[in-house]
Formats: sequence, C-alpha cells, structure tokens
Amino acid sequence: MIRNITMQLTDVTTDSFDSTVLGADKPVLVDFWAPWCGPCKQLSPVVTGIAEEHQDKISVVKVDIDAHPDIAVRYQVLSIPTLILFSGGEPVATLTAPRKRADILTALATWL
Repeated sequence: MIRNITMQLTDVTTDSFDSTVLGADKPVLVDFWAPWCGPCKQLSPVVTGIAEEHQDKISVVKVDIDAHPDIAVRYQVLSIPTLILFSGGEPVATLTAPRKRADILTALATWL
C-alpha cells in the first residue's frame, strides 16, 4: 500500500524547544537529525507517517543538530538519527539509530 505523506513536521529551535516540547500538553517525539545524514533522510518518512497516524496522542517535531547543537548536547545526543519522547517535560524514551517502524511503535506503545 502506497500512502501520500502530506504532514510537515515542525522544526524546533533553541528558542522554541522549551515551550514546544517541554511545555506541551501531550507527549512529544523529537527527531534529532542533520541535513547530511543519510539514515536520517531514510527515517524521515517513517517518523512523518507515525506523526500522521498518531497526531491525536503525540506531537512530532524535528531538531537539526547542526543548527541547534545546544539541544543535542543538553540531551546527550551522540549519534543520529536519535528519537527522544518527552512526556510531562521529561525524556521518557530514547531510540538511537532506529531502523524499523515496528521498533519505534513498540517503544512508543505506552503513549500511543
């Protein structure tokens, strides 16, 4: 089955991270990526698809670690792609270099 992905994920900056992610009223999945990262590009449609399917339960945003390295340092993101789920302003799940959609959904199951 081929689906058209129409959702555009929000790019979060240093200035907007705290209000958008930590102050959110529902869990937020943060996709840490960089424009030069091939695996990040491969993962992007998977993350966007999850965002579309579960937008009633979680929000999904992106952080470009080259443009906003301070956020990556703050959450000890040492490799990309990395996904961190925040709930109540705290990181509650981290997936480093996730490869399969099923693995991501399994890690997020409690919040979906």
